[in-house]
Amino acid sequence: MDDLQSSSPSPLLHFISSPSQQQEPEPEPEEPLLLSLDDAIEHYIGKASFPLAQVLIVSCAWIFDAQQSFISVFSDQQPPWHCTHPDDTSCTTTSLPCSLPKTSWSWDNPKHASIISEWNLECSSTLIQGLPSSAYFAGCLAGGFILSTLSDTRLGRKNMLLLSSLAMSISSIISAASPNIWVYAVLRFITGFGRSTIGSSSLVLATEMSGRRWRGEVGAVCYIFFACGFLSLPLMAYFSRESSWRNLYLFISVPCLCYTILLYFCVPESPRWLFVRGHTKKAIQILKKIGLTQDDSLDSNLINLNFVAKETCNMGTYSSLKMMWERKWAFWRMLTLVIMGFGCGVAYYGMPLGVGTLGVNLYLSISFNAFVEILAALIIFFLIGKMKRKTSVVVFCMVSAVCSVSCIFLKMRSVRTAMEVVAFFATTTAFNVVLIYCMELFPTCLRNTAMSFTRQAVAFGCCVVPIMVAAGRKHEFWSYGVFGFMIGGCGLFALYLPETKGKLMSDTLEEQEIMERGFLSS
Repeated sequence: MDDLQSSSPSPLLHFISSPSQQQEPEPEPEEPLLLSLDDAIEHYIGKASFPLAQVLIVSCAWIFDAQQSFISVFSDQQPPWHCTHPDDTSCTTTSLPCSLPKTSWSWDNPKHASIISEWNLECSSTLIQGLPSSAYFAGCLAGGFILSTLSDTRLGRKNMLLLSSLAMSISSIISAASPNIWVYAVLRFITGFGRSTIGSSSLVLATEMSGRRWRGEVGAVCYIFFACGFLSLPLMAYFSRESSWRNLYLFISVPCLCYTILLYFCVPESPRWLFVRGHTKKAIQILKKIGLTQDDSLDSNLINLNFVAKETCNMGTYSSLKMMWERKWAFWRMLTLVIMGFGCGVAYYGMPLGVGTLGVNLYLSISFNAFVEILAALIIFFLIGKMKRKTSVVVFCMVSAVCSVSCIFLKMRSVRTAMEVVAFFATTTAFNVVLIYCMELFPTCLRNTAMSFTRQAVAFGCCVVPIMVAAGRKHEFWSYGVFGFMIGGCGLFALYLPETKGKLMSDTLEEQEIMERGFLSS
């Protein structure tokens, strides 16, 4: 153990030695001994509570994240139409409108209700019609790879969340003034680029301000807000179905811009991130503020808490990627999470897109899936403290796989619908646990990078989903069959990861490595 101490690049484990070996005098009995930043979080915030107001404000970002991700379901939909002359035998609703004379048919809703009808895209190829959605998720991918490390290095959690929300809201407002599909697609790409780090930054910021006791529950709060944003979208779309699709964009973008202002004034930076960047005094101030205490007894102890390695206090913009590559355990752990994220992404986005084949009303089907997502988030909130991460991911992925594949063989529509709902519920729950799992598997200096890469894998899975859904219209295996095999196979990769339930959240790579060797207790 002494060899480990002498070989460490920084006095990471100065507290491992017995008090008699230390040159400094023992602390006063009434002054708590801090062994790690987790101890500081626990002392200032308390084991039975967390900064509720800040957590709720940060979690609200997931509402706008969900609305931007699913708005194209309504704004870019193929609108229903009808024959204007019932006696015209050449016009039937089973035909394609572009194959009929313009005077023989008409849209059910106002022409400006969808981009398809407003810009006369009903006869365009599916590639052009789906271009805005593809551009959005392509922007998510590009933004995730370019911006993911900035939250761990230069900008921090709060500033990254601020810039992402600002970029997403402004580009979305401008999207409402798009003159054609080409400008609209470019703006959707920019919106996706800005949105790419919102989920990861807000989740990491919320959990890093909370104590160990409430870590999982805080993550579940984010999922609840995402589900609420998902649920609010069909409600807004339904009541604005007679108006322009542009109004729907304004309905979700203007509140997001207002939220950005609220976030700037009401939410502090993550104290964990400030510690690993060397801003110790500022971190102490924030811990006191969110802990509602003026206790000064631990200031000197925290300032001398030199467990942060020099390389993590002076990281370059993309040095987190270098550190991950140099530590093979971190690289393979990240690759495993990417595979799991891809499988969850394919099923998570594929099932709502493919549910239309069940013949359910669009607004009702999206609302129903949103209710299921809320249920999954509530289960995570109340049970995450008792759930083993590895076992939960494997079990829920297997349940989703079995139910999804069974939809191919079942013929009764009601039974197939029930199996799809169970599959989507299991998928959503597995997805939520994977994100919490990812956050616990990496130290502070890599946490947001790992979270961003996992979410980009989810976005990549979303990019290939439309192709599967289109192929599934001809043969169901290529939709629900592929969804089931993907999430089932990718979920098994969790068996290669260590369990993190109840473990400390480390802050540096050195601390993570030593903790996993058994020198730090959970």
